[in-house]
Amino acid sequence: MKWLLTFLIGALVGAISLYVYSGLGSAQPVVIVADRATVMAPALPCVPVAAATEPAPSAMAMPASEPIAEPPLVAAASAPELAVPVENQLLIPVAGIKASALQNTFDEARSGERRHEAIDILAPKGTQVFAVTDGKIAKLFNSKPGGLTLYQFDTSAQLAYYYAHLDRYADGVQEGMALKRGDLVGYVGTSGNADPNTPHLHFAVFVLGPEKQWWKGSPINPYPLLGGVVRP
Repeated sequence: MKWLLTFLIGALVGAISLYVYSGLGSAQPVVIVADRATVMAPALPCVPVAAATEPAPSAMAMPASEPIAEPPLVAAASAPELAVPVENQLLIPVAGIKASALQNTFDEARSGERRHEAIDILAPKGTQVFAVTDGKIAKLFNSKPGGLTLYQFDTSAQLAYYYAHLDRYADGVQEGMALKRGDLVGYVGTSGNADPNTPHLHFAVFVLGPEKQWWKGSPINPYPLLGGVVRP
């Protein structure tokens, strides 16, 4: 048994020597005691751990002691003018009239402590009047204040368009008739309570109620819908 133990110790020493000289055991050795022989065995190699490093400061980083400045406030006076997008605009109903010639008279006072709730588009008597958008004629009506009038509903029957003080209707116009944007519906006049010396089209827009009554609704300003610019 003694010779067997000597053989095993020799084999172990040889293996350890080969490990050391091959460069795999570069760490400090530990002592192993086998029976009555002392053997020097290397420790397992240590894997180096990279030291934690702080990331390099970004060129765009702000010092912690300096707060980021907020963007300057825009003065109300420099706010842009407001206008309805072109795709939502109505056709100006009077021939030859540009948006720049329109007057925003929606909030002007009228007799009886009422508001105008419409705009007046001045033009010579007999000037053509066109449908502002697609829809249908809901009512042709002759009233004392509005004179010869035409009520048009839009295609969804949500809005009504009111044309008043007409001199006459266009040929073939009748109630229930489908209209396309730009169809001729009448001519500028002074019927009703309009000043005989100031022919014009009284044009109004109102939101219809659930009953879809052509004579009743909530008025909205047609001026921006016709391309007029409203300042904030």
